[in-house]
Amino acid sequence: MTQITVSDARDQLVSDMKAVISDAEELLKATTGATGERITAVRARAEETLRNARQRIANFDDVVVNQAKDAARQADSYVRDNPWGAVGIAAVAGLLVGVMIARK
Repeated sequence: MTQITVSDARDQLVSDMKAVISDAEELLKATTGATGERITAVRARAEETLRNARQRIANFDDVVVNQAKDAARQADSYVRDNPWGAVGIAAVAGLLVGVMIARK
């Protein structure tokens, strides 16, 4: 069974969204010569949606990076404040992983 990490899933989602945005931009360029009130309104709405999607993807990346940095800072602070507690947690986690591996 293939395991997908959160990071891999996020990267794939961002990649897929960028592809959708690129395809939509190509579609908008291909319909540039089309006329009509309805087509003009749809094109304007699509362009606005694309701008918003690009901005959200950029913000999403920033938020994820900031959250990861914050989590790393908190973990570092906890380990520095509670070194023996951190050793105990690591030992228990190692024991659990060992038991799980031994069962397979």
